[in-house]
Amino acid sequence: MPLVQNLPALQVVLPLVAAPLCLFLRAPRLAWLFALAVSAAAFAIAVSLTVSVTEVGAFTYAMGGWAAPWGIEYVIDPLDSFILCLVTGIATLVLLYAGPSVEAEVPHRLIPAFYVLFLLCLTGLLGMVATGDAFNLFVFLEISSLSTYALVAMGRDPRAQTAAYRYLILGTLGATFYLIGVGLLYMMTGTLNMEDLARRIPAVADTRTISVAIAFLAVGLALKLALFPLHKWLPGAYTHAPSAVTAFLAATATKVAIYVLVRIFFTVLGPIEAFQTLPAAVHETQVVGVLAIIAMLSGSAVAIFQPNLKRLLAYSSLAQIGYMVLGISMVSVTGMTAGLVHMVNHAMMKGALFMALGAVVLRIGSPRIERLDGIGARMPVTMAAFLIAALSLIGVPGTSGFVSKLYLVRAALEDQHWIMAAAVIVSSLLAIVYVWRIVEVAYMRSPPADARPVREAPLVMLAPLWVLALANVYFGLETTWTVGLAEDAAGFILTYVPGEGPLSEHPALEELLEGVNGGGHGPAAEEGAH
Repeated sequence: MPLVQNLPALQVVLPLVAAPLCLFLRAPRLAWLFALAVSAAAFAIAVSLTVSVTEVGAFTYAMGGWAAPWGIEYVIDPLDSFILCLVTGIATLVLLYAGPSVEAEVPHRLIPAFYVLFLLCLTGLLGMVATGDAFNLFVFLEISSLSTYALVAMGRDPRAQTAAYRYLILGTLGATFYLIGVGLLYMMTGTLNMEDLARRIPAVADTRTISVAIAFLAVGLALKLALFPLHKWLPGAYTHAPSAVTAFLAATATKVAIYVLVRIFFTVLGPIEAFQTLPAAVHETQVVGVLAIIAMLSGSAVAIFQPNLKRLLAYSSLAQIGYMVLGISMVSVTGMTAGLVHMVNHAMMKGALFMALGAVVLRIGSPRIERLDGIGARMPVTMAAFLIAALSLIGVPGTSGFVSKLYLVRAALEDQHWIMAAAVIVSSLLAIVYVWRIVEVAYMRSPPADARPVREAPLVMLAPLWVLALANVYFGLETTWTVGLAEDAAGFILTYVPGEGPLSEHPALEELLEGVNGGGHGPAAEEGAH
């Protein structure tokens, strides 16, 4: 048990300490293997933490022995362990895949630095999930962001520097807005510990300062998670970054930003302040829900017309972010479960899609659709995995994408949000259109007469690609783990009353949740606060 109690700190400290050591491993392959081993160890720690939370409930770790709120506290609860497993699992698969891809797309002299930055990015993402301190979260946000800007800029395409610069400007604005919001909260409460903030904010909740703080936090986090209309950095960053970077960012970075949104607005500020509604003229549809619907429809529509497959998938990611935020904005157990499940499912499907595309770029040299004529016959193993992930993206029954979209529609219908349910269906139909464009080029056209022979991707790239592709099928048929953990996390978040006790002490909230989900919230419904 003492070892388990120290695992929250080790989860973050391990990649942080290991990152600079990659510079001493001059050989690119040694740096790659070392980073892979560190990531695998981080994944093992995340799994151990998940098992511990399942068995004994949420627990905390005081950094340096300083008790909260004076010291920095790490908190591991059902939602945290859920996200930690997602981030470390994806990081391990991407690093296994990255060896040949990075050697082809990143200058040889920069490869050790690439793995330094990758581990620092992983450190930042894990720290954002584990920390229970609002300012410490900002520190990890900046560690992750700064390393990401540099990773994007390592792409061979000169436009990668422009994309990284745009990402830097907008990302800095997002971080600044978040920091101003935290500063205003500190001014009114005198604390940065999230649990302590949750206790003190109700006393000053009606002040203008708190309202302004909420606005700054909302805009800053919306920039970080690329929610419409604050998404302009994402298409360029995904398009021009090295393929391994794109796969990692698409599968993890925006998911952690959504996690932070949930953590701040549900456990620190509370759901009522988090999601203000529009006037009655729009039937009290939530502002966040409206933005999510626009993201779903506009992202899918714009993706149809993209000639660059990386850019097409980037706009698809904007639509998928809309799905996740839509579920969370419903403020119901079913909706929150749908949003959290789609975080995992989208990580699997988009990770597989960008990995497959990276393998194609390795052999063809370009992600442009007109260069992919007949690629399905020339790289059948790679494109078969791509097709499975694409079907999951659409939401075909038997795939993980279908599960999360089914939960989204169910949550919308339970609350009689007909427009939300229709938006999910229409966006999925638009996904069929842009996926069909790829299928047509890959399988229904012949390769150019002068096309050179193309070999399949290396096995070290195909193995993690197929792990994610098959995971899309497995978790589409067996949902116990994904839906089970998501329900636990959703129940924990929505039954948590800031600064007070378990749900049983708050009949009004209990009645609300029972009305939404028939009274069944899973095991987490009986959990208390941190």
